Amino acid sequence: MTVDSDTPIPQSQDAELKRVIGPKLLLFLIMGDIIGAGIFAITGKVAGQVGGAAWLPFLVAFAIATLTAFSYLELVTKYPHAAGAALYVHKAFGVHFVTFIVAFTVACSGITSAATSATLVGQNLLIGFGQFIDGVPTTPQAGMWAAIVIIVLLALINLRGVGESVKFNLVLTIVSLAIMAVIIGIGFAVIASGQGDVSRLVVFETPSDRSLFAAVTMGTAIAFFAMVGFEDSVNLVEETKNPNKIFPKIMLIGLGLCAVIYMLVAITVIMVIPTGDLLNPKNPDAGILLDVVRIGAPNIPIDTIFPFVTVFAVVNTALMNMLMASRLLYGMARQGVLPQFLGKVHSTRRSPWVAILFSTALAIALVAYVNLDSENGIVGSLGGTTALLLLCVFAVVNISLLVLRREKAPDDAFRAPTIIPILGVAFCLFLAGPWARSRADWVQYEIAGLLLVIGVALWALTWLINRVNYKKGIIETRPGDYK
Repeated sequence: MTVDSDTPIPQSQDAELKRVIGPKLLLFLIMGDIIGAGIFAITGKVAGQVGGAAWLPFLVAFAIATLTAFSYLELVTKYPHAAGAALYVHKAFGVHFVTFIVAFTVACSGITSAATSATLVGQNLLIGFGQFIDGVPTTPQAGMWAAIVIIVLLALINLRGVGESVKFNLVLTIVSLAIMAVIIGIGFAVIASGQGDVSRLVVFETPSDRSLFAAVTMGTAIAFFAMVGFEDSVNLVEETKNPNKIFPKIMLIGLGLCAVIYMLVAITVIMVIPTGDLLNPKNPDAGILLDVVRIGAPNIPIDTIFPFVTVFAVVNTALMNMLMASRLLYGMARQGVLPQFLGKVHSTRRSPWVAILFSTALAIALVAYVNLDSENGIVGSLGGTTALLLLCVFAVVNISLLVLRREKAPDDAFRAPTIIPILGVAFCLFLAGPWARSRADWVQYEIAGLLLVIGVALWALTWLINRVNYKKGIIETRPGDYK
């Protein structure tokens, strides 16, 4: 049977997704996805690798992320359909196994990140309320149930429709940006008063005998986690108004603004806090960022309000991750890679309700697993694992772009210079290597390997189900073929 990877599943039985996302909503969606919980903790970790030169890994990470962003822009304007990276790999190679694994990897990174974020939100809310209400439990089990409640609430918002989801994202993003502005403003006030030290910006310190190149490489691998998120937006292309016109400009503006914010944060932290204190924040759970507030505005009860401050940034990340995962599952179901029931759209809300429920169930299961095994270090490694998986996906996306150059693109499609995807492949694979991580962080490969094993098992199960359905005449294509 000839495989035609360009023919989608017939759409007549279900409604189309509703196009409600305009330029402003798209911009805040991208920025809200990038600026999340990581900004509170990553700056100190990056500084731990290079000292006062912590701004350099952020700059390098931004440059590498921008290379892949250009590739995504060409592909999303050439193929304006949900599913993102998995769809592009499907178009480029047409290999069922490879497409499934890419789809699973991306969805898993989103669901894992959302589950971890929801756990953090739940724990912080319990701690915050416990300061004012006696008897509020703060045990891991209580945090687990709080996280599950948060995931269910996010699912309800998601089920209401993408319009409600991105508008909620808009509110959370504005609050998160305001928090960042306050922290940066306090930091610059400290600097203006003469307490800051500009010379720290060029002080290179590393906890071992690493060279500048090795230290910056490891710092960039950590900082890269702070830059991911822009890729989630391509999964909402079918719900975006005139995507070929607004996507290129809005994605680059959003990524650029986030890079500026991160650079300002890094510079502020380095100039205000002595280099030797960067690895030892007063509140390890809060990270080094809040020490800037303690120095510049000691009268602010930052330890009291921090549990509530994190909610805005972290729950925003969880919402966008769940939004992305559900749209990815929906898009791949419509392309025939995942079971077709995942592609069902609600008749009135016009949201992919089956994909939302499925991704929510996975997130709840992961929350339970993370909380039950929280002592083995997996929770602390999930952020690095997410970045590792996405670096591998980004490399494949850049390769897919080079392969798909043989197909003619629409006249209004974005086109990146050929050198950009080539550089994107090289840099992403380099940052995914073991030389970009300390020996203690190699556990990320173990976690990623376990997830891929699960993915292979799911692929085999899907293949068997499709085989049975093909023999019964329920579906018209054989296992391994695409609709």
